[in-house]
Amino acid sequence: MEAVLAHLRAAIERGEYAIGDKLPSEAELGRTLEVSRPVLREALRALQTMGLTVSRTGKGTFVVASAVEDPTFGDYTASDLLEVRRHVEIPVAGYAARRRTAENLDRLTHLLDRMERETDTTAWVAMDTLFHLTVAEAAQNPVFRRVIEEIRDALARQSAFLNELGGRREQSDREHRALVEALIDGSEQDARQAMAHHIDRVETSLTDIVRATRKDRTQGPDSK
Repeated sequence: MEAVLAHLRAAIERGEYAIGDKLPSEAELGRTLEVSRPVLREALRALQTMGLTVSRTGKGTFVVASAVEDPTFGDYTASDLLEVRRHVEIPVAGYAARRRTAENLDRLTHLLDRMERETDTTAWVAMDTLFHLTVAEAAQNPVFRRVIEEIRDALARQSAFLNELGGRREQSDREHRALVEALIDGSEQDARQAMAHHIDRVETSLTDIVRATRKDRTQGPDSK
């Protein structure tokens, strides 16, 4: 899948498929690249997650961007989302450490246990966003919860993006576990640090993915 994704992404970034162009059909791409339909669909899904293409039911897959510079997740760019997350989720973690109830801790612990056992990526992504929403609920301020609800779809898209291209899932589980332990201890400082570390790692992964696409574009299709 990674080889197919790299091939298609490089073709888009070189301009072989311009913005507005329709990609060849799945059948045609499958024959040309000599890959199975499931592998091809996974690669096409990753292209869409990166924001390079969009799938239109009954019409096909169309190119909507020529490069991954600042990925867009729903209505928000990655940079805007990260800025807000730093200003909201880090202090929220601190408040949650001070105000969390036994019920909040029970929900977070059970949710994290399920995430660590989950094998389906789509299900894990859904629980990932629920985890962050539950942390906001533990802060006992409905405004915080409303803010996270507003960006929930973008968080899900970002999570899927990082899992598809950055292999972030296991690392994210460990970061979530550190946060839950800080909340159980009631340590505001540790909770803030755990959330800050989590967001730092998200930013690093995003930066690495963007740099990789720039490197691919600079080297061209024959350079490895």
